[in-house]
Amino acid sequence: MEKNQKIVLASRPAAWVEESNFRLEESAIPEPGPNQVLVRNHWLSLDPYMRGRMSDVKSYATPVQIGEVMVGGTAGEVVKSNHPKFAAGDKVVGPLGWQLYGVADGAALQKVDASVIPLSAWLGPVGMPGVTAWVGLLDICAPKPGETVVVTAASGAVGSVVGQLAKIHGARAVGIAGGADKCRYVVDELGFDACIDYKAGNLRGDLKEATPKGIDCVFENVGGEIFDTLLGRMNPFSRIAVCGLISQYNSAPYPMQNIGSVLINRIKMQGFIVSDDLTRWPPALKEIAGHVAAGRIKYRESVANGLANAPAAFISLLKGGNFGKQLVKLSE
Repeated sequence: MEKNQKIVLASRPAAWVEESNFRLEESAIPEPGPNQVLVRNHWLSLDPYMRGRMSDVKSYATPVQIGEVMVGGTAGEVVKSNHPKFAAGDKVVGPLGWQLYGVADGAALQKVDASVIPLSAWLGPVGMPGVTAWVGLLDICAPKPGETVVVTAASGAVGSVVGQLAKIHGARAVGIAGGADKCRYVVDELGFDACIDYKAGNLRGDLKEATPKGIDCVFENVGGEIFDTLLGRMNPFSRIAVCGLISQYNSAPYPMQNIGSVLINRIKMQGFIVSDDLTRWPPALKEIAGHVAAGRIKYRESVANGLANAPAAFISLLKGGNFGKQLVKLSE
C-alpha cells in the first residue's frame, strides 16, 4: 500500500541550514474531510522565505514547529474531492508543503490550466515569484519609460521576471548575478540591457559603467554589500522595493555605509510581502500568463528529482546554486 512521504523540520538551524535540520518520514495518505481535497503533488517549490520559517523568531509569518511538515507551494493533481469546485484529475496549485500527498480546503487551492502553460510554471513565473515581481516592480518601483531599473539576483525566479517586465513597460533593465554564465543568460536570453557579475571583483566600477545615468529603481533580493553599493548610485526621488535579503539570512546583518543616500536622495524604500494584498494577484497573473504564453517572458528551472533531495536543493538555493526557479520533481 502506498504511503505518504513528507519532510519535517527536525531542528532549528544555528546559522547555515544543514540537511540534519530535516527528517524524511512516512505516514498514511490522508483522507479529505468535508469541503476538502486530496492532492498528489507533482512539483514542490523551494524559495528563500522558507529559511525564515525555520527560525523561531518574530516575523511576518508563524514559524514551522519542530516535527511539522516544511511549508511550501506545490502543484499537483486532485485525487479525491469533497469540494464542489474540484474534481479528480484537476490540476491545482496550493500550499501543501514538502510532501507527496496533501489535504487542503478548497479555498486554499487554485485550479490551473496546464495545457498551455506547463504545470511547473505555475510555481514560477505564473505563480508566487511572478506575482512578487509584478507587485514590487509596478506597485512600488513604478518605473517610467526610459528609467533605469536594477535587479539583484537577476537570474532567479523573481529577478528574471522583474527585468523582463521592466523592459516590457519601457524601462532600462540592469541585472546583478553571480557568474559569467548567469549574466550571459540574463542579457542574451532574457533581454536585459546589461548584467553585472558581482563575483568578478569590480562591482562598483561595473555598476557605474552599466548605470551611466544613475539608478531610478532597485528591486532588492540580496541585501548586504551589493545593496549598500547600489545605494551609492541612486538618483534623487528613486524607489527601492525590498523583496528579500538572502545574503544575510544565515549571518549577521551587513554594516551599511551608504544608508545616508536614502535621506540625501529622498529615496522611497518599501519592504513588501506578496500575500499582503491578494486583490493584486488576479491582474498580476493575467498579465504575466499572457506574456509567458506569448513567449515575451522566458524562464528557466533548476530541478531536483525526488522529495529526499529537497533539503540539499534548498541549501544550494540559499548559496546561489540555483539557475532560475528551484523546483523538486515529486513524480516520475
